[in-house]
Amino acid sequence: MEIIGFILSILIGISLGLIGSGGSILTIPILVYVFHVSPSDATTYSLFVVGVTALAGSINGAKHKLLDFKTALYFGLPSVIAVFLMRKFLVPLLPDQLLTISNFTLSTDLLIMLVFSVLMILASFSMIQKRIDVKDESREINYNSLILKGVFVGLLTGFVGVGGGFLIIPALLFTAQLPMKKAVATSLIIIVFNSLLGFLGSVSTATIQWNFLLLFTTFAVLGIFIGMYLSKKIPNDKLKPAFGWFVLLTGIYIIIKEVII
Repeated sequence: MEIIGFILSILIGISLGLIGSGGSILTIPILVYVFHVSPSDATTYSLFVVGVTALAGSINGAKHKLLDFKTALYFGLPSVIAVFLMRKFLVPLLPDQLLTISNFTLSTDLLIMLVFSVLMILASFSMIQKRIDVKDESREINYNSLILKGVFVGLLTGFVGVGGGFLIIPALLFTAQLPMKKAVATSLIIIVFNSLLGFLGSVSTATIQWNFLLLFTTFAVLGIFIGMYLSKKIPNDKLKPAFGWFVLLTGIYIIIKEVII
């Protein structure tokens, strides 16, 4: 199972390299169900894995001058602050058990997995739908809306341990009016800061097996280079919907496993 898990970790990087999102969507289920890491610790591990992997991808985006630094600042700074505050101060305050009704107990770990599965399902719809690339860059950008969306994504990133690419890219496409390639490259640099600062905010409260985490991350980084190579060969409009269906089925599986089975 561990060999399968490390092979699957390569898919994390491939996903980020191909479509600029989906890394965390794969990371947390792999850590929880294959390597049996607790959901709470898996959110911390995921932030590190996705942050380092996205860093490798963002270097490539900078090399090709695809990063929009102004947009990254307006969206990324509020998002980073929200992530850090969530991981440093709010998440540690959550009790192990949140609610008990009759024979049902809602634990923090269960809530994390349920919120995560709902985000997966919502993200899958975004991936399955055909997206129209932005062509008109002359339209006025609503920076206040961009800031608010950055805070929202940051809070979700901090709680669930996701990079948030599937939420960041639509915001950059339609609020910041970025073309698809720039949106993907810019989302990666935002994911880097969100994920790594979120990790730093919770590293003191998590139980981290560094040898395992670094090995897992190495495979994911290998995957992003494979993904960036494949992105030149595979049409994005065909790959993304297929990945979206996979994400949808995984999200449904998590809900069934956590609540029913």
